[in-house]
Amino acid sequence: MKAIKTTVLTKYYGASRGIIDVDLAVEKGDFYGFIGPNGAGKSTTIRVLLGLISPTSGKAEILGKDIQKNKTEILASVGYLPSEFGFYGNMRVKEMLSLSSKLRKQNCEKEAKILCERLDLDAEKRISQLSLGNRKKVGIVCALQHKPELYILDEPTSGLDPLMQREFYTILQERNAEGATVFLSSHVLSEVSRYCKNAAIIREGRLLVSDTVSNLGHTGVKRISLRGVKNMPEIKDIRDIKTQNDTISFLYGGRTDELVKILASASFEDINITDPDLDEVFMHYYVKEESK
Repeated sequence: MKAIKTTVLTKYYGASRGIIDVDLAVEKGDFYGFIGPNGAGKSTTIRVLLGLISPTSGKAEILGKDIQKNKTEILASVGYLPSEFGFYGNMRVKEMLSLSSKLRKQNCEKEAKILCERLDLDAEKRISQLSLGNRKKVGIVCALQHKPELYILDEPTSGLDPLMQREFYTILQERNAEGATVFLSSHVLSEVSRYCKNAAIIREGRLLVSDTVSNLGHTGVKRISLRGVKNMPEIKDIRDIKTQNDTISFLYGGRTDELVKILASASFEDINITDPDLDEVFMHYYVKEESK
């Protein structure tokens, strides 16, 4: 049984595109990244998955249950963090967390206290007194305190400082090690590269590719850096050229043997050939799609 499975899932807002023919398969126990810039369709996909909006066509299942027929049952098994949310400003943090747990008919007081301590969240403060980052922490605790089997998190670290981001992901890794599935959308590619096992890239409502994070990096493109360049011949199939001091760096997508022949006539002191990072991989798939 998949934690998340969609088949040609499509959502239109009138004549406007939401998502088109999205096929996703997320295994139980996975730590899965859903990558794309703002407006790509990440939040729409998540809202459809949770039954918050109805699909125009296609099918989706969460934990083996149809999203339209079993929405209430699904939501009981999911910890959801939206990208944007609102709380009652006059409530104290502890009251908001208590309300969230009571809506689930659970007592999460012990786990909420642990999470507040780890995230440095003052449960006595009123919501209206909190910074954006601390309000995000309230949302995180609401999503995590009942220890669900599936976490669906939409841009979860926006507003958090680097130390809190690291602690947040440590908590998620612990939950994942206990068997929970984590599905998170993000445009922060370094986070996906560091923490996710598998990922999908979405653009303009359509999935471009889904694979392991490791395999996504094997695009056939290499980052070439030449130091101490004195003479540089023309090279085809290169892009994203960067220069710094005496170093030239570029992405190369052609044949390696051809590159070696061309560089044989160049004059430089040192060469470094590496796989591109996930940011560059992301752009590779976008450029590839534009060229079709």
